[in-house]
Amino acid sequence: MGVGGKFWELLKPYTRFEGFDFLRDKKVAIDLSFWIVQQETALKNQALNPHLRLTFFRTVNLFSKFGVFPVFVLDGTPSPLKSQARMVRFFRFSGIDTSTSNVTEEGVSKERNSAFKRCVNDCMELLELLGMPVLKANGEAEALCAQLNRDGHVDACITADSDAFLFGATCVIKSLRPNSKEPFECYNMSDIEAGLGLKRKHLIAVSLLVGNDHDLNGVQGIGLDKALRLVRGFSEDEIFDKLYEIGKGHVPLFQGEIRCAGDAIPCSDESSPKAKQSHCSFCGHPGSKKAHFKSCCEYCMTDSNDGCLKKSQGFKCNCSSCDKVRKDKDKKKHENWWINVCNLISKETKFPNDEIIEMYMCNNHGEFTEEGPLLEWGDPKTDLLVDFLAYHQSWKPSYIRQRMLPMLSTLYLRELARNPNKTLLVGQYEFHSIQRVKIRYGHQYYEVKWKKAISNELSCAVPVEQSNMLEEEFIEVGDEPIGLLDESIEPQIHVDGCWILTDENPELVHSAFPEEALKFRQEKVWLFPP
Repeated sequence: MGVGGKFWELLKPYTRFEGFDFLRDKKVAIDLSFWIVQQETALKNQALNPHLRLTFFRTVNLFSKFGVFPVFVLDGTPSPLKSQARMVRFFRFSGIDTSTSNVTEEGVSKERNSAFKRCVNDCMELLELLGMPVLKANGEAEALCAQLNRDGHVDACITADSDAFLFGATCVIKSLRPNSKEPFECYNMSDIEAGLGLKRKHLIAVSLLVGNDHDLNGVQGIGLDKALRLVRGFSEDEIFDKLYEIGKGHVPLFQGEIRCAGDAIPCSDESSPKAKQSHCSFCGHPGSKKAHFKSCCEYCMTDSNDGCLKKSQGFKCNCSSCDKVRKDKDKKKHENWWINVCNLISKETKFPNDEIIEMYMCNNHGEFTEEGPLLEWGDPKTDLLVDFLAYHQSWKPSYIRQRMLPMLSTLYLRELARNPNKTLLVGQYEFHSIQRVKIRYGHQYYEVKWKKAISNELSCAVPVEQSNMLEEEFIEVGDEPIGLLDESIEPQIHVDGCWILTDENPELVHSAFPEEALKFRQEKVWLFPP
């Protein structure tokens, strides 16, 4: 959730949809709890252990297809406020009346948390077998994701919790659309600051007013529009101090759109107001009707000087007197609105909540060494992964190995660029050639052909279960429904006897096999315009 009051809709005008290579070779912190909740929602009662299935495919997809270096973050111990808010939300959406129900909050919490923790532990074991770094937050996962982003350890966060901005995130990816030319729905704090005129402390103030994950209600009677109008009246440096003043019942007054300096005496830039001038009932301008019958007023001056013109329907006089009256009315309306909002805030007990402010402003959401967080990506433990997924998902070992191949080939190409003496892909296949260029959703791939490195061609006919790779022409998994964010995430792999074809990033292929890639470009020069 994050900030209440349809906060994401407020940010929607500042969305950027970024292309396939936006995060290539970049580090990204991922709120694992957010993934698990999404996975259970998308595939509930449709697939075996959806949290494991989609964590596996999403990780392979991010690593190989998008070239991302994922860092997974787990929730730690939630704050007492967060735990209480979770229970309130649970009972609210389940329709349970806590005043009459025999179900205790503690019992529901333990049952829910036990099932969720099992999912988290399963995913953590899977990710470690895949060689991904996994960090545990002191409290909220999105808080540590934001800290890693703010401190420059990662380039972006993947989470749907909008309070990541309140924790200090600078780049948040709310969702991924794999089958799109622009798959990343991205929000930059710099765009939000420029568009809304709100900085981090302003956003925290808004969350205190409209509600957040730690206080679902916020201030009664204040929605997002009122909260925005209120916080924009203060600078970031003073916003918290002013909220404390208002919470104690000290109401700073406004003159029009100009805030007075915290005193109880209204500002005034003019002398005491004067009575409005009398106006002609015929033309509507200053003066009397009798005088205007004798001669035309200065506002209605005509060529014939035959007298004033009759005022039109809905006429508004623009003389200085009327203009001042309108400004005074607007000022009074503004002041009344301001006093009413401040009174609503002052009715709240202990507003603003110090604990929530300190939590959002905290800069220590994880346990790190002096050098910072340990972010290392290792090679997948293939054999252990096969055993793990075969046990939990009932997948055939050959299917698992094939689905891991995009990650393994990506790792192989990266390592080969650094170490040209790298031997074989998965210990069996050597690079043969670039077959063609493929375009999917506007993104370019090389179809790479790999040849099994064997001395005896007859050994290619090894039965599938005795081989480490699935050697069939076509694979279709009809009983594995695809998740909402994971359509067609299965890698593009074709196995044909002693050959396999994989889709690879052109830059990786150029780095690993520069001579072969250059030769291919020269042969297919019409595909690569200067």
